[in-house]
Amino acid sequence: MTTFDFDGNKYNAASTHQKEWGNKLIAELALRGDETILDLGCGDGVLTKQLAERVPRGKVVGVDASYGMLEAAQRQQADNLIFLQQNINDLQFDERFDLIFSNAALHWIRDHRALLLKLWELLKPGGMMRLNFAADGNCQHFNRIAQGVMRLPEFAAYFEHFEWPWFMPTLEAYAALLKESAFTDIRVWGENADRCFPDAEAITKWIDQPSLVPFLQAVDAVDKSRFREAIVMRMLQETAQGDCTYFETFRRINVFAKNNHSTLSGF
Repeated sequence: MTTFDFDGNKYNAASTHQKEWGNKLIAELALRGDETILDLGCGDGVLTKQLAERVPRGKVVGVDASYGMLEAAQRQQADNLIFLQQNINDLQFDERFDLIFSNAALHWIRDHRALLLKLWELLKPGGMMRLNFAADGNCQHFNRIAQGVMRLPEFAAYFEHFEWPWFMPTLEAYAALLKESAFTDIRVWGENADRCFPDAEAITKWIDQPSLVPFLQAVDAVDKSRFREAIVMRMLQETAQGDCTYFETFRRINVFAKNNHSTLSGF
């Protein structure tokens, strides 16, 4: 997996919809207040701080691979909250967790079979995971436009060996993958979170952080601005609505599952 570095401050300004999804997830959690929680792909740490406030007698660990994200997250520090820079594919912990939480992050992980095995191993007996990430059909406009611009003659050479950065499965495929695991009490359901951004500035901020980051990393400095401008221009043209808002599709997979540690292997 390629590790991408994001600008945590810009992400904070562009992630209103991600925060809304995360707030909904946190609100539904039934917590005693003494749990140990792992937040995977914690980003700027705003939601991680909210989790820490829900468990005043517990502990929360926020993990992200991006230095830029963690730099912003450090402003959310609390006595029962720590942030660590780790690639989710290479998680290393001696402790086990009551809850593994992740919001709008795990579509950046390509191998979910290996991921689910790791999460199963990191949960305490009876521990649970609550995940939300992108599903098939997510960001249809951006994905189509990005693929088209990548094929333009002036940019095609940059993407000859480019690996698409996201894993966005169907609900059926992901439910089948979870059924192969040792998780119990499994629930997988979809969510239509389509959104109208209020203006061109708002959708452009989202295009810049995080959407364009993996593509710009593949392009030489001399062509980065032209590549970005080509995508932003097409996005503004194709997503514009009659009321001066800008529409993009957001389709989500929600996952709840428990681990009873009844077997020695997650799969």
